[in-house]
Amino acid sequence: MKVLITGATGLVGTAITRQCRDAGIEVHYLTTRPEKIRNEPGYTGFVWDPSEGSMDPQSLSGVQAIINLAGASIAQPWTQANRKRIQQSRTDSLSTLFNQLSKHGKGEVEYLVSASAIGIYPHSYTEYHTEADGNTGQGFLAETVRLWEAGVRDFDSLGIPCGILRLGLVLAAHEGALPAIARPVKAFVGAPLGNGRQWQSWIHLNDAAALFLFAVDQRLEGVFNAVAPNPVTNEKLTRQVAEALDKPLWLPRIPAWFLRLVLGDRAALVLDSQRVCSDKVRMEGFGFGFANLQPALEDLLT
Repeated sequence: MKVLITGATGLVGTAITRQCRDAGIEVHYLTTRPEKIRNEPGYTGFVWDPSEGSMDPQSLSGVQAIINLAGASIAQPWTQANRKRIQQSRTDSLSTLFNQLSKHGKGEVEYLVSASAIGIYPHSYTEYHTEADGNTGQGFLAETVRLWEAGVRDFDSLGIPCGILRLGLVLAAHEGALPAIARPVKAFVGAPLGNGRQWQSWIHLNDAAALFLFAVDQRLEGVFNAVAPNPVTNEKLTRQVAEALDKPLWLPRIPAWFLRLVLGDRAALVLDSQRVCSDKVRMEGFGFGFANLQPALEDLLT
């Protein structure tokens, strides 16, 4: 099998590429930076520019499935310019792929799976969100996800089945949220954020990557929550990180007002509560390597 990956050099993309190599799956990947292209057996790079709607058509040669992960980081400051970039990087990537397949034919492409995010769900301490929820959140994150997923659904008109994986908090050893949580804990200044009651629906990086390849293999169609079966509160997450690192937590919680003062609207990334259910993808037969937080943290931090 041969897959085309957008966003292949990011956190999840790198893990997917590694698992593809282990499984003997050939990878084509797209990058906006020609100097970053590194061609190796089974791993071939091509240039594209989604902002201009251009891509190397050879990138689709022999490809049976597309894994779309492209999108600017939501961790950057939410200035007006960056908000536009965050949204357009996602919609432009999908429209570039769509237009290429629409104009030149889908060739051997049989399937597309795209990343999305649980940020589409509304903030709640009590709701347990499933893919069937019709009630979506308000604000920048939810609107970004709505635009993102709408771009995926356009591919239905080309006769290409599509899957959407709504990623939760991806936990990895050296990048992303976990090192940001672990650093202050190691320095003895870690603490739960806000009231600590907000639900964190997380997933181990290896499971996130495996889930994309499972979607490709099984041709999963529709929306699936890409989170571990057992979400935890922010307070429990912080305390279990401290336990895994054998460090004490002695500071009180960091007040929500302070986080909003420092982060502005971005505070939603750490204060919003989304308790999200993964039953649907498990019913399809996916088995999580890390269903519970403690073994996931032991794997990543020790």
